Amino acid sequence: MLDRHHPRGVPVRACFQLQVRPDRIEEYRARHAAVWPEMLRALAETGWHNYSLFLRPDGLLIGYVETPSLEDAVAGMARTEVNARWQAQMAPFFEELDGVPPDQGFLLLDEVFHLEDQIDHLDQSDQPDPLDQPPTADAGPDATQK
Repeated sequence: MLDRHHPRGVPVRACFQLQVRPDRIEEYRARHAAVWPEMLRALAETGWHNYSLFLRPDGLLIGYVETPSLEDAVAGMARTEVNARWQAQMAPFFEELDGVPPDQGFLLLDEVFHLEDQIDHLDQSDQPDPLDQPPTADAGPDATQK
């Protein structure tokens, strides 16, 4: 299952990784500078919001998307004809997919930090920040280094 646990109405923030073949990087960039209008519309209509791709010079590709449900967004695109054409054309650009379309073969990364979530948690907490407290006398010199 692709989705993380989020309260109802809060979008899922998903980040994923793929590897673009080094000899295809320039063409990959060119293709994404001119994505087909029907593909753009399909992404928006199936729940892909604030969607970005980031490419390192060695071909490491990181994608980020916000969506009500990543599982539903991927499934929605899988039902479109334009996505089938796009994925077929994009598949040769990637390493290590073993015949799986790029939009199904990506490595989903775990979110380990989100500033707004941390701030919201602080605002809702009555507890003092333990890092703001001086170590107690009986805690010893290593008390703050745990």
